[in-house]
Amino acid sequence: MSDAIQSLLHEGHQARRENRPTDAKRLYAQATELSRVENDIPLLAQSVTRLGAIERDLGNIESALLHYREALEFYRSLSAPLAVAHTIRHVGDILRGSNQLEAALPCYVEALEIYRNHPEASTLDRANTLRGYALLEAALGKKDAAIALWREAGTLYNQVWQEPGSLYGEADLAPGIVESARQIAQLSSG
Repeated sequence: MSDAIQSLLHEGHQARRENRPTDAKRLYAQATELSRVENDIPLLAQSVTRLGAIERDLGNIESALLHYREALEFYRSLSAPLAVAHTIRHVGDILRGSNQLEAALPCYVEALEIYRNHPEASTLDRANTLRGYALLEAALGKKDAAIALWREAGTLYNQVWQEPGSLYGEADLAPGIVESARQIAQLSSG
């Protein structure tokens, strides 16, 4: 059955890329249900994560948060630290976007700690986590902390851009580099 689940996840990914969110949601929901029936926890974690992502795309924030939190429990049970970090960062982003700032803080702290200590963590994931954390600190009025986080994020975005054989081009990373510089300038002048 795992082939059927993988196929549904693949089709859902294609539908999401093709801007067919209703189809993607249906496919991810089917993958989730089939994973539950099969008790395939790794595929269930993936399915629920993707269902959370499409719900977020659709603006269904509470539903997205529920799915991401469920996925987080599965990833913790699987001892999958990078998946935990990625998922909890998204929980933090959702909470920050919903103005639940204090609740978002431990999400960024945990994700960043995992990314900084895991030998296989990607530089881009760390930069993206720093970005969200910097936005949170600025929203909490902690300018100096936000500036330090933006500096680190900007450095990491530049680093990824300049890595030999990087899969990311200027178009992918330039917004992060520009945003870091702009945010530092705004926070420094205000």
